[in-house]
This record gives sequence, C-alpha cells and structure tokens, in this order.
Amino acid sequence: MMAYPDTSFLCSVYRKQIHTPAALAYREAMTEPLHFTRLLEFEFLQAIELQVWLHSSDRKKGYSRREADQMIDDWETDIASGLNKVVPYDSDAVLRLAGVYSEKRTAQSGHRSLDILHVATAVHLGAKEFLTFDGRQRSLAKHAGLKLPL
Repeated sequence: MMAYPDTSFLCSVYRKQIHTPAALAYREAMTEPLHFTRLLEFEFLQAIELQVWLHSSDRKKGYSRREADQMIDDWETDIASGLNKVVPYDSDAVLRLAGVYSEKRTAQSGHRSLDILHVATAVHLGAKEFLTFDGRQRSLAKHAGLKLPL
C-alpha cells in the first residue's frame, strides 16, 4: 500500500471543494486502488449524513439529501469497480499505536481521536503516504514518518 486517505481527502474527491482539483489529480495518478478501512468509511459516510442534517435546519449550511445520495452512490460504485478497496486491519494494534501517538502528541497539538486513529491505521497498514488536507492531522502524520504528497 502506497497511500492511505483521511476523510478530508475523500470529501474532496466526492464533492467539489477547494481541495478537489488536488485530490482528483492525485487520485487519477494512482496506480493502485484507494485503500480504506471500515472505520474510515464510517467517518466519511457519517460526515455526509451530518451535512444533510445541517442543511435541513439551515439551507445555507451543509448540502441536500440528493447531493449526499449522489456522493454515496459514487463511493459505492468506486468500491464495486475496484477503484476503492476495503482492507482488513488489526484494531487492537491500531488502538495501541494510537495510544502512543495520543500520549506523545495530543497535549501539545490538540489531535482528535479519529484523526489519531487514521494516522495509526495508515502506519499499521504500511502506507508510505498519508492523504489529508487537515493541518493538525498533517503534523501528526509527519511525526509518524508518513509522507504528505498534498
């Protein structure tokens, strides 16, 4: 496995945002499937549903159910076609590594739990690169020895 994404990368691939051109360019240059775990998929799909909820209470926020459904359909199509590939992982090993990163870095840098888990997962799976547009997560990935091509 060469690269492992976080949710900010996935959101930029599946919905037009400021980082979409960079995310799509990287994605198109990839020579292997985009690997993900069910944890990452859960966070990505949860982020989509949260945007629908935000939009339902204020039309200036989030996005519509129709747009969310299109994102989910595109995601599922990419899985079915092999463009995205779910990979198994040892959740206990990831949690232990995440605990180490948390102890060493969170008090100084304010990392969120899922961000730490995604970096720990990337390291555990042997990824060389970490795909994120999140500043704090970039710093943690760099600390963990991952390259940041974006």
